[in-house]
Amino acid sequence: MQFKHPELLWALLLLLIPIIIHLFQLRRFKKTPFTNVAMLQKVVAESRKSSNIKKWLLLLTRLFLISCLVISFAQPFLAKENALKEKETVIYLDNSFSMQSKQEGLSLLEKSIQDILKFIPEETEFTLFTNDNTFKSTTLKAIQNSLLSLEYTSKQLSLDEIFFKAKKFFKTDNSSVQNLIVISDFQNRLGSLSDRLSERTNIHLVQLEANQQSNIAIDSIYLGKRLNNQVELHTVISGLQTDESIPISLFNDAQLIAKTAIVGENRVKNEVVFSIPEKEKIKGKILINDNGLSYDNVFYFNIDEQKPIKILSINQTESNYIEKIFGSKEFEFVGYNLNQLNYGAIEAQNLIILNGLEQIPDNLQTVLNSFKKEGGSLMIIPSTKSDMVSYNMLLSKLGTARLQEKISLEIPVSKINFDHPLFQNVFEKRVTNFDYPTVKSFFKTSKSGATIISFSNDQPFLQNFDNTYIFTAPINIENSNFQASPLIVPTLYNIAAFSLKRSSLYLKMGVEHDIDIVTNLKKDNIITLHKDTKEFIPRQQSFANKIKLLFIDNPNEDGIYAVLNDSDTLQHLSFNYSRAESNLSYQDMSNLDITSFQNNISELFSELAEDNTITDYWKWFVIFALVFALLELLIQKLIA
Repeated sequence: MQFKHPELLWALLLLLIPIIIHLFQLRRFKKTPFTNVAMLQKVVAESRKSSNIKKWLLLLTRLFLISCLVISFAQPFLAKENALKEKETVIYLDNSFSMQSKQEGLSLLEKSIQDILKFIPEETEFTLFTNDNTFKSTTLKAIQNSLLSLEYTSKQLSLDEIFFKAKKFFKTDNSSVQNLIVISDFQNRLGSLSDRLSERTNIHLVQLEANQQSNIAIDSIYLGKRLNNQVELHTVISGLQTDESIPISLFNDAQLIAKTAIVGENRVKNEVVFSIPEKEKIKGKILINDNGLSYDNVFYFNIDEQKPIKILSINQTESNYIEKIFGSKEFEFVGYNLNQLNYGAIEAQNLIILNGLEQIPDNLQTVLNSFKKEGGSLMIIPSTKSDMVSYNMLLSKLGTARLQEKISLEIPVSKINFDHPLFQNVFEKRVTNFDYPTVKSFFKTSKSGATIISFSNDQPFLQNFDNTYIFTAPINIENSNFQASPLIVPTLYNIAAFSLKRSSLYLKMGVEHDIDIVTNLKKDNIITLHKDTKEFIPRQQSFANKIKLLFIDNPNEDGIYAVLNDSDTLQHLSFNYSRAESNLSYQDMSNLDITSFQNNISELFSELAEDNTITDYWKWFVIFALVFALLELLIQKLIA
């Protein structure tokens, strides 16, 4: 037993007072002569015996009375080992999209907030953080409104990130009891736990379970075949069970332009195909109705008029194959012989091709170097008679590899770097029996950049240094059959496409993107993105004929945003949340090194309250004191 005021126990010395009074009587008895009557002597003896019993009983009741009063003022109690220590409580509340799943008619997040408001005492100080908010050293009353208005987010901290962040909120001394409470549905994407916080940190995991374990989501979209001025829009649906049917609608802005139903087949993902006008501008939205998560029931995309990619080829050899590849309306192609080159046209281009030049003049080197610094892309195809000095002067200015000796050796081009961005989504699978081209001679290079295509001896055939692409061998028909290879089209096409990074149908949020906007800004002007009442300024870099926009942290809400220069709308960009949380698969948390594991917040806080319970006994000692006071009165009355 412990006491809140143990110093008051010194008052137990007062017990000496009734003992002294009892042992040392202050009154002296005088003998009085009386008739020697035998019967009277017997009565006197019995009276003295009764009086002694009464005195002993009174002494005991008074001792107990004083003891109970003193102990009650000292306030005795019983408590568990950690009940009296200082408590530090840090709570992680998952507010990711997967917490939209329902439990008892409420989302898991709403249910969690209600339980927190119900079971945490108002005066308790704690720290609470979510995936995108932190409330440090606060009380329930101070953050109640913030909790009730908490929004879902596409951000998701991993278990290690949760533990690392929580560690910063705990004190470094050993005087307190640390309780970390993690409230989540613990999807598989949270990752594994690599390290415990500390031996003295109590880790309490609350894994919430939804009533429904299935979810239908719009996974992605892509454009398919073009026919009769119409283009197929493929919509990929995930989570649809076999023979399950769900309606799906296609909107252009606020106008419904198509509606159908998709029936699940025996596959992981199902597709529905819409037909849309090929050349029409569309601010599209695809919508489904599903009782699972709501964030993935809408998908945004847009089709804007695309500015053509400007390509200039400087030729000293035949260029028909280049003209054929870039002959569509997607490109604005122009070719010059070196002796007829209009230097003033270079600045406005997105891609410059040096096609088989024997020598690169000094003034052209200067212009190309400035062009590259302004964000332009350069593709260099050497000649069999290339002047090494002029080539290496240019390559040195560009910071790329230099050409070394010429190797006259017929060798196949047989290795493709399928992981390079240039070939992403080009091949359905990694081809091993490809009809590879050959070359009769090539140049060795001085340093290794990103090798895109290489020879059978691992020497590079096509290298990439930032926005500069260098072929190490001439690809004219005298030196190579590369022009007849199916590899030439995706290679040159994607080099051109990378020179002006135009927006696709949609962008995935949470992934780094850079988009080129063809425009010329006035001095001090900036590009802004606008949707309804939301507006933000993305990171941007200005070049001579374009603006590069970079996205990673913004926007934080999906939708179609207008790209504005002052009040002029340049184009639109569509953003969608990642579908990583659409797959409702969860981790098994029972085998982790933790203090406790529950499926219910109320059970956890009941357990914590029990651990912190302090049982007071002072009221019982007050009652005992009253009982002994009453006994003293009864003894005085009933015993003569």
